[in-house]
Amino acid sequence: MGQSASTALITSRRDSNRSSHRSVSIGDEALVAISSRCRNLTRLKLRSCRELTDAGVAAFAKNCKALKKLSCGSCSFGTKGMNAILDNCASLEELSVKRLRGITDGAAAEPVGPGLAAASLKTICLKELYNGQCFGPLIIGSKNLKTLKLFRCSGDWDKLLQVISDRVTGMVEIHLERLQVSDTGLAAISNCLNLEILHLVKTPECTDMGLVSIAERCRLLRKLHVDGWKTNRIGDDGLSAVAKYCPNLQELVLIGVNPTKISVELLASNCQNLERLALCGSDTVGDAELSCIAAKCVALKKLCIKSCPVSDHGMEALANGCPNLVKVKVKKCRAVTCECADWLRTKRGSLAVNLDCGEPEHQDASVSDGGLLENVVEFHSVANQMPLPSIASSSTGRSTSFMSRLGLLSGKNLVACTFRRWSGGNSSSRG
Repeated sequence: MGQSASTALITSRRDSNRSSHRSVSIGDEALVAISSRCRNLTRLKLRSCRELTDAGVAAFAKNCKALKKLSCGSCSFGTKGMNAILDNCASLEELSVKRLRGITDGAAAEPVGPGLAAASLKTICLKELYNGQCFGPLIIGSKNLKTLKLFRCSGDWDKLLQVISDRVTGMVEIHLERLQVSDTGLAAISNCLNLEILHLVKTPECTDMGLVSIAERCRLLRKLHVDGWKTNRIGDDGLSAVAKYCPNLQELVLIGVNPTKISVELLASNCQNLERLALCGSDTVGDAELSCIAAKCVALKKLCIKSCPVSDHGMEALANGCPNLVKVKVKKCRAVTCECADWLRTKRGSLAVNLDCGEPEHQDASVSDGGLLENVVEFHSVANQMPLPSIASSSTGRSTSFMSRLGLLSGKNLVACTFRRWSGGNSSSRG
């Protein structure tokens, strides 16, 4: 480890008994030793480091003030350590926190931030936190924040979103997944007039009214993902507003939502830049809707239909429609036959047709670590039928065999530290 090192991945190693959740973890002494020899460190990932304390993280922060990206998951330090990072690392641009175990008491948790880093932060991602709202001062103080991702964080977020949107109006990307947020929160988000990317995943209190408020004011919207969770609270009214006010829409993913030809036709007619469309787990998207898409979506390049009541008749419309279509993916649509898929490939030789005639299954747009929607459309990744991990559950880190290739022994602690440049990815895949 030398002064030129810019990236470190530090993770615990599982005990040799795979049924045990105990692991050998990096401690304060080793982390401080790393920081003293890598003062130019700009990227750090901490995974399942349960022996780290606030004191060790604070000492690290004083040595590595050039840090730009920090990602920590299932670590044991708390707000004092996090605040030390924010107070010392004035160049921090990306912060991702998952299951930070040192601040489990939401009512008594010390506020996090804003600190010196608030001026430079561009991305904040919070996952599976009982106490995510203690990061409120940091989010509110991050005036230059562009991306906010909140996944499975308990508590009512409406009031906090109101304050955030009043103070931080330049956000361009917001992800809300399994969050207690309602139309009140969406109305607050509509203050972000530069919003381009919005993911609403399993937020059952959000309705057409909230989506209308977003559409009316956030007219630069380019990507919209909605997992309605089969609640039928978002449908034609909300999507029609998107069609009316958001002509720049390029990507639309609807899961567990039931649009009809009314909103589909408006979207196809008004959103002339729509290139990627996924319709999954809908009871109302049938041949009429698919024929409408084929006739009017002239810019469409990639189409995914999954677990919808479409048939060969609807698929036949694609033979002469969507002139720019390069890939169509059909899954779990039992009325679509292999013969029709073969016929379509013959009619349009340049079109890639992917047909999976398996049984219908529940659609899940949950976002896994480092992933986007997968197996829904080719341009995204999704957690297929993965059970939601308990927020309080303990993580055992990477596999022993993998870490044995990366590990090195430092004192009594096994330190797995590999220097590599991890991709920041596009704004929709970070976190």
